[in-house]
Amino acid sequence: MKEQPRADQKVIGADILAVQWKWPVGKPLVDSLGGGLWEVRSSLRGRIARIFFVVVNGEIVLLHGIIKKSQTAPKKDLDLARSRQSAYMKGETNDEKEGTRKRSPRK
Repeated sequence: MKEQPRADQKVIGADILAVQWKWPVGKPLVDSLGGGLWEVRSSLRGRIARIFFVVVNGEIVLLHGIIKKSQTAPKKDLDLARSRQSAYMKGETNDEKEGTRKRSPRK
């Protein structure tokens, strides 16, 4: 029997789906972090989730997700999302150190 997603996963998934169908979306669901980086802001039971993403050629590309423990997103998580954004825009699918394949650069 397939395990059902937890309630938090359903909330996050529904929020991402809303962004996909209704883009562009503003606050409180989505906020800009500058430089083309955005965040989906999901309110969970007593916690807050953030999913960092970019929009490229009409596609939403999810880069990183966190459950926040403080008012601001940790710098290391923002740096990771920006690093993945940069790699994606250069056409890299994963960290090249892992020996992954590359695809053609994004236009």
